[in-house]
Amino acid sequence: MKIFLIAGARPNFVKVAALVRAFKAFKKSHPASRFTLRLINTGQHYDFRLSKKIFQDLDIPTPAANLGVGSASHAVQTARIMVRFERLLERERPDLVMVVGDVNSTLATSLVAAKMRIPIAHVEAGLRSFDRSMPEEINRMVTDAVSDFLFTTCEEANQNLRLEGKSEKKIFFVGNVMVDTLLAHLEKAERSKIKKKFRLREPYALLTLHRPSNVDCDTDFLEIVKALEEIQKKIRIIFPVHPRTALRLKKGALSERLRRLKNLQLTPPLGYLDFIHLLKGARLVLTDSGGIQEETTALGIPCITLRDNTERPVTLTQGTNVLAGRKSRRIVRLAGAALNGFNTKRFRVPPLWDGGAADRIVRILARR
Repeated sequence: MKIFLIAGARPNFVKVAALVRAFKAFKKSHPASRFTLRLINTGQHYDFRLSKKIFQDLDIPTPAANLGVGSASHAVQTARIMVRFERLLERERPDLVMVVGDVNSTLATSLVAAKMRIPIAHVEAGLRSFDRSMPEEINRMVTDAVSDFLFTTCEEANQNLRLEGKSEKKIFFVGNVMVDTLLAHLEKAERSKIKKKFRLREPYALLTLHRPSNVDCDTDFLEIVKALEEIQKKIRIIFPVHPRTALRLKKGALSERLRRLKNLQLTPPLGYLDFIHLLKGARLVLTDSGGIQEETTALGIPCITLRDNTERPVTLTQGTNVLAGRKSRRIVRLAGAALNGFNTKRFRVPPLWDGGAADRIVRILARR
């Protein structure tokens, strides 16, 4: 059984690392297994620190193919992936295409496979923000609509799929492969020297920003900057700047305003192990990332999400996450509450976020 495992962006690489490891372990324990796994990189993220460095950190093998699509608008990028992936499928004709997450690579490769009548497995199926202004929401919905295996991270995702009419036979609650990778690399991340490099002492807060809805809108970005001006008076903030955000800062007047903040430290993008090292030691995390909402919940670290909604509500109901929106007063208030004492009584790690999700996926595919 030949399986194409698709990756194209940083969050994808973190998730496929767990799957690659699980397939390798299954093949070792089942020598007669006929699984052949081929990793396909679409090249959606081409910055070294967001792709090649993470391959090194997570011991991900060199992809069997790299489509090299690079950056572009949603339509152009999706179209490039579809054209190049179709050629690859015509040549190799796999038995299954496995996609993860909700990026353009996920959508594009799923559409091509569906039209060529090749079965599709979607890892992280059923997540919904119910906000169609988010490109990722469209990607999630369409991918789930054409997939044959829907591997979910939480009961909310299962329920979303049922409400959309998906067959119960397609839905498999397996846990979270992002957490698999996190737990498997915590010990290795402890050896990182990134704090020494940045001369960083605890306590500190960690900030990530990359969504167009935050960094491309002057009004919303200004609200976030105003909040950071207040929060950095209470705690040092480390801000690894995503390439997209870096381009935005070059063009905007807000860049100088950010750089004037004495207790805000801007850094280049970080490798996975360095970032996890900082994440684990953070007193507070401010982010607009979906994956970081999950990682902070798994580690029990207070997380303030700079968005009006989330496709991962389990991090709100069971985890350490809270939605702040983009109004500076609310962001500052929530940050202050987190710094003054974090309520751990309601926190618990969601079911099956135990490091075994990828193994469950492989076993399900082996049975099928």
